[in-house]
Amino acid sequence: MTRTDSPDERKDDSLPSQIWVLISASFVIALGFGIVAPALPQFATEFGVGEFAASAVISTFAGMRLVFAPASGLLVQKLGERPVYLSGLLIVALSTGACALAQSYWQLLVFRGLGGIGSTMFTVSALGLLIRMSPAHSRGRVSGLYATSFLLGSIGGPLLGGAVVGLGLRAPFVIYAIALVIAAAVVYFSLDAIEDHEAGGDSSMPVLTLRSALRVPAYRAALASNFATGWVVMGVRVALIPLFVIAVLDRSAAVAAVSLAIFAVGNALVLITSGRLSDARGRKPFVIIGLVVSGIGMAALGLTDTVTLFMIASFVAGVGSGLMTPAQQASIADIIGSKARGGPVLSTFQMSADVGAILGPLVAGAIVEVYTYGTAFVLSGAIMLAAALWWALVPDTRKLHEAS
Repeated sequence: MTRTDSPDERKDDSLPSQIWVLISASFVIALGFGIVAPALPQFATEFGVGEFAASAVISTFAGMRLVFAPASGLLVQKLGERPVYLSGLLIVALSTGACALAQSYWQLLVFRGLGGIGSTMFTVSALGLLIRMSPAHSRGRVSGLYATSFLLGSIGGPLLGGAVVGLGLRAPFVIYAIALVIAAAVVYFSLDAIEDHEAGGDSSMPVLTLRSALRVPAYRAALASNFATGWVVMGVRVALIPLFVIAVLDRSAAVAAVSLAIFAVGNALVLITSGRLSDARGRKPFVIIGLVVSGIGMAALGLTDTVTLFMIASFVAGVGSGLMTPAQQASIADIIGSKARGGPVLSTFQMSADVGAILGPLVAGAIVEVYTYGTAFVLSGAIMLAAALWWALVPDTRKLHEAS
């Protein structure tokens, strides 16, 4: 089954107002997550636990996202995107507010884990809403805008969080909880215009099952590229760069922070443009080019011996990631279509990145212990190149649409 959009959709450059609401909500969510991030480990240690236990609070959030992802997909399939999205936001808001009231480490751990459940609920349903509301000719553009808003929030959040911590370690959680409640209210009233049969669980709505999606070559390629992205961009890059900077470049952790920021800059510079171009020229070229560029940049990171070359490689890797992300997400939208529902399809796509983000640092860390940092980074780059090769062998999803 492929997308079921009407062939006579108008090529109007304007986007529905509801999409801008989701984009704005994405920025608020990422900003708030970044506000909480600097305070969370330190807050955990206030209960008298060590670094490992403090880190477990962060891992619990990610673990619950992964474990609950299939259930989130089923909820979207049965109830619709809008109620699952709003429920997810409120669950994260309530769990975050509860974190501010935690009186023990175990309470904090449980409350943070509940937040992971809400997080995967609104992540999966948000992608479904974007697919449903995006004009077919602007899917890449919408994906680029959405990714950019989240990226900007992720950059600004930690900066704002450093200032908020001055109000006390519980303050960031209160502020984030309030912001999420407000965001949920805005989304509730803004998306109220969506017809009930599209926003709710209408049994007459076409359904794209996971089994059907797996028959589409481009979907299998998207799972592979999203796994590679999770492994390299979300996992190895974050885990190994700080260690590499200290052990190999003999510099402080501040250099690692600058490198991560430069990666984000390279990403942000191309997200919107690559998304818009993928609407006109197809998804496949941008996914392949992005995977190749990002893979080369990541491999080069581990082979550098100066800070200048290290920063250049970080920028290149960021540009590559920005080139492929909107096109990859738009390809999933092409496969599902705006008139069908595919909750498990979306949750499996998300899980592929989560699994990569968990396995990548573990495998790369083991490689570093036995071999070198260079070997670990080069292997990570090779994984991106393998995903690019996979994409080279499948049809562009826009061609699938034209044939449907």
